Amino acid sequence: MRAGLIGAVMMPTQLAQQVKTALEGSGVTPLSIIGHPRAQMWTFLVRSDIRPVGDPGDVARIWKARVVVIREGDIALPSPAPDPLMVRTWVSPAISTFRPSGAVVIARALSILRQTRR
Repeated sequence: MRAGLIGAVMMPTQLAQQVKTALEGSGVTPLSIIGHPRAQMWTFLVRSDIRPVGDPGDVARIWKARVVVIREGDIALPSPAPDPLMVRTWVSPAISTFRPSGAVVIARALSILRQTRR
């Protein structure tokens, strides 16, 4: 899938699980999440409404936590057939056209990072 109106936010699984729980707890559902088991990363499919982060401290937090925003290029989706190599898998399959705000996903990740990095 080409990034454009739909983008992606990729982060380590441990942080992503916390972000998923926080988003679901605030009613942001359904989430479409791709897992990368070998890399221990998750990718949230999001609306491409993410603005550059202005605070240098937040930029450093995102960078150190290995959070990546995909605005352009290809977003590799899991195969519909069983994948013996388990390169990509659906953590939470895309069951509707709803995609959460990318800005909200980043904000939740930053909120969690600010709390855990003190």
